[in-house]
Amino acid sequence: MRILLAEDERSLSRAVVALLERSNYAVDAVYDGVEALEYLASGNYDALILDIMMPRMDGLTVLKTLRARGNAIPVLMLTAKSEIDDKVAGLDAGANDYLTKPFSTRELLARLRAITRSQTSQVSSKLSFGNVTLDQASFELTGPGGSYRLANKEYQMMELLLMNPGQTISTERFLEKIWGYNTEAELNVVWVYISYLRKKLAALNANVQIRASRNVGYRLEVEG
Repeated sequence: MRILLAEDERSLSRAVVALLERSNYAVDAVYDGVEALEYLASGNYDALILDIMMPRMDGLTVLKTLRARGNAIPVLMLTAKSEIDDKVAGLDAGANDYLTKPFSTRELLARLRAITRSQTSQVSSKLSFGNVTLDQASFELTGPGGSYRLANKEYQMMELLLMNPGQTISTERFLEKIWGYNTEAELNVVWVYISYLRKKLAALNANVQIRASRNVGYRLEVEG
């Protein structure tokens, strides 16, 4: 799952990015509202953490612009202010939830899970296909042969495959979704991580496999 963080306080931004990456999210950070809209135009994000007070364009204007464009991305708004009027303005503009600074890291993660869960209509934190299950809370991939706790990018790739079983996902899509909008990573890094996941699926005695379509991408299928 890829998150865009729009927060102009750089020290806070670095801390939140580190927290989210430790929790196996992919994150891009921007520092003003105009840049946030430019990144969001890629359609590459699953949620937005948006500060209200930012240079060039404030968070409320960003949010109103997004909703006017029909973009329904889940939005968690951040602000240093606690006045009720600010909360009402953010929610009326289309925010899914609201968090006042300073906040606890546990609360931030819980609220982020809540808004993304409601967006995908998932009532469980587990994704299953064939005889394997990915626990989105513990990051464990489980099959008949045991379980593995997946590292950050392995987890994100497996999550994307399990959320789109049977659908071919292009190498470029993996790269943009997991390595980022402005990544300098080579396309072959996707193949390297696909190889890691194939070995883990084999060790788990999984009845699903990652199939490659030459020059197209990869898909998850139950072995026939």
